[in-house]
Amino acid sequence: MTASIPARVSFWSGVAALGLVVLNQTTATSTDPSLERAAVLASFLAVALMLVGVLWTRAIPETAARVDLKGAQGLVLAEGLPDDLAEELGWGSQMLLTASAAAVVLVSWQGRCLLRRGLLAEGTFVPGAICQRAQDKGGVISLVDLRLYPGREEFSSLLPGLPAVVVQPLGRDGLVVLGGWSPRCFSRSDLTWLEGWSQRIRGKLEALSVPLSGVGSGPAAGSSGFEPDSRDC
Repeated sequence: MTASIPARVSFWSGVAALGLVVLNQTTATSTDPSLERAAVLASFLAVALMLVGVLWTRAIPETAARVDLKGAQGLVLAEGLPDDLAEELGWGSQMLLTASAAAVVLVSWQGRCLLRRGLLAEGTFVPGAICQRAQDKGGVISLVDLRLYPGREEFSSLLPGLPAVVVQPLGRDGLVVLGGWSPRCFSRSDLTWLEGWSQRIRGKLEALSVPLSGVGSGPAAGSSGFEPDSRDC
């Protein structure tokens, strides 16, 4: 439950109280010091109620409404993944979709699509300048309201009309991309959880030590032979 109803009650109670003070002063047949003091105190209390309502709304803002995103629920998982990696990707993506405001989750590694889950759109997602910047700086980029950012067309192929996107790099070799249901929908705890999960994925992928330059390239010497048979994202 949001704080909108209590905040509005507080604000409009203050407005009503201030109006009553003004009405009382204008209709009084005579003014004396005690009436003036009471009017000043009542005005302060009315203004305080109004400020409480305003600050309450800012401290606990209303949750933005979900955008009506178009897509079919589904799961695309690369073939040939080791069982433990496939299980990790499946479990983590399911948790993000159910415990956060994510509508779609994508995991890419060395240009290959390992996982795409949630609302799926037709087309191939090609990382652009924003994803590259996240990898270059080695930190998450959170686009809380995609309408405000230039270059937002980069994510139109992930899911048209996405209102919010988070790009979490997996070092310089991979990405985890989340698309949200509404603007400003991802909390700080969501980003912290995503970072921790991404570190687990990155550790598993780097331990495999196999280049994923494309289907047909042989496994590196002494490697586990991991090379997913998947199309690009």
